Amino acid sequence: MTTGPALTHLALHVADVEACAAFYREFCGLTTVHQRTQPDGRPICWLAEPGRERDLVIVLLPGGPGRTITPTDYSHLGFALDSRAAVDAVAAKARSRGLLIWEPREEPYPVGYYCGVRDPDGTAVEFSYGQPLGPGADDLARAAERA
Repeated sequence: MTTGPALTHLALHVADVEACAAFYREFCGLTTVHQRTQPDGRPICWLAEPGRERDLVIVLLPGGPGRTITPTDYSHLGFALDSRAAVDAVAAKARSRGLLIWEPREEPYPVGYYCGVRDPDGTAVEFSYGQPLGPGADDLARAAERA
């Protein structure tokens, strides 16, 4: 059986590979699955969720200009969490470091409860609960069935 294309990676051209890799390991629970140094000495790092190393990776490439997020720019990477409390905990940690860009808020289905955090390069990273994908999706489906 033939299938269509499969999303395998997202590549981000960042100013500081090491700082961004540390952020994604700490805030998102990703692990380094591949790392190498280019001939010019600059690093490249592949990160993935534990157990999903062959499904989807984030590739951090050196030499990016950094991003400036405008108030109407909602470009982001999205990570699902297993509870509203987990979203609040990420928001509190990000707030204490001056990285919180969207305070936790509830939006109508399918958005759910989320906050936004700025990575070291300026990319927005959303942490959510209650979307119809990822952790919390089964809880949402059960609640919809009861309603």
